[in-house]
Amino acid sequence: MTATLTEPAVRRRPLDAGTRTVAVGVLWAGLLLVTYWWAADGIRDLGEWETGLTSLGRLTGLLGADLLLIQVLLMARLPAVERAFGQDRLVKMHRTVGFTSFNLVLAHLVLITWGYAAGDLTRTPGELWDLVTNYPAMLLATAGTACLVLTVVTSIRKARAKLRYESWHLLHLYGYLGVGLALPHQLWTGQEFLTSTAATVYWWSLWAAAAAAILVWRLGIPLWRNARHRLEVTAIVPEDDDVVSVYLTGRHLDRLPARPGQFLGWRFLNRTGWTRGNPYSLSAAPDGRSLRITVRALGDGSALRGVRPGTRVLFEGPFGRLTESVRTRHRVALIGAGVGVAPLRALAEDLEDAVLLHRFRRRPLFAAELHALTRDRGLRVVDLPGHRRSPGSWLGDGVPVDDLTALPYLVPDIAERDVYICGPAPWAESVRRAATAAGVPADRIHVEEFSW
Repeated sequence: MTATLTEPAVRRRPLDAGTRTVAVGVLWAGLLLVTYWWAADGIRDLGEWETGLTSLGRLTGLLGADLLLIQVLLMARLPAVERAFGQDRLVKMHRTVGFTSFNLVLAHLVLITWGYAAGDLTRTPGELWDLVTNYPAMLLATAGTACLVLTVVTSIRKARAKLRYESWHLLHLYGYLGVGLALPHQLWTGQEFLTSTAATVYWWSLWAAAAAAILVWRLGIPLWRNARHRLEVTAIVPEDDDVVSVYLTGRHLDRLPARPGQFLGWRFLNRTGWTRGNPYSLSAAPDGRSLRITVRALGDGSALRGVRPGTRVLFEGPFGRLTESVRTRHRVALIGAGVGVAPLRALAEDLEDAVLLHRFRRRPLFAAELHALTRDRGLRVVDLPGHRRSPGSWLGDGVPVDDLTALPYLVPDIAERDVYICGPAPWAESVRRAATAAGVPADRIHVEEFSW
């Protein structure tokens, strides 16, 4: 039967939208609040050149410190925030907030030093040396700034392109050290941190929230889950020339809150680089007894060198919003490229009236399993083989229409479906544009990109 606009929507919790509104509101409220505290005295100082420089330096320092802590909270794996935004969206927000906070910290350093040098640029280097060597906690703050510089420089797109993901991830952890080393300087020499009881309570509360989030959700919960579930590899099965599926088992897996479509961070404990986590999606729905991930051999960690049955595995997660819980319609379109079909294949186990558009170069992954889902769950599979027909295209040569009109051609009722997309970031963005052109509202397009 042809889809109509009167098809009833799937009822969903309104909490995600509410959480997003509250989170954005808290971010802006914090920035306005610290600006208000600065304005009580800072505006008067703008009338003179040297005091104006110092005053603006304090303002940029306050805003930079606030955003640094917000940046930590964004990636602290807070469950409510993670569910509301999803990892892809949080990573983009984290990058924007991170670069903004770093620029504000640099502006703070330049403006404060320039102001303390009475507005004389020739005296600024000497004044900087005096500040670093004679003011309380400034050596720690300098070391923290160096850590932040390392984190930011390695996060620039061109620099990231020259690094392996595993190496970049390890270097990125220095950002936490940079934020931590800034605390003594802020508390000992930052006047605005102690101007009033309200300001003191605000800053201590923000620091405590950031520290607690890291200790609980980045350290405590993962350690507890690993001690409880004790995962280990049971089998490694080739799926293609450079793709393998890893089967894992453990204890009490029926209590692990993993859902089809989600991913986890994995560390395999008998290989080079075991300290570097890699994010891999579940490629089969968890059944309470085992887990499965499917990995393409890219980088120095995803090849899973040296992994054998019996290998112990540490994990963090689950994460991701590419689950059945975000869908708003009964009918769903799943669109995946290469190994990006893995979470969609797991998701298809829980869906009815779904269509899967499977983009691949040589041969499809999970062909037998998708055939079984077609037989048992009514999944319709559309294969899209071959190399991309042009740079920026999300299709091969076999579809006789252009990229923007291909979705209605392949799935005539696409505008009445939720659309799940998983694959490399440029490819996923081109599919998102095609879905939008086909009339799919933004809140019904759910994307997970392979990017970092």
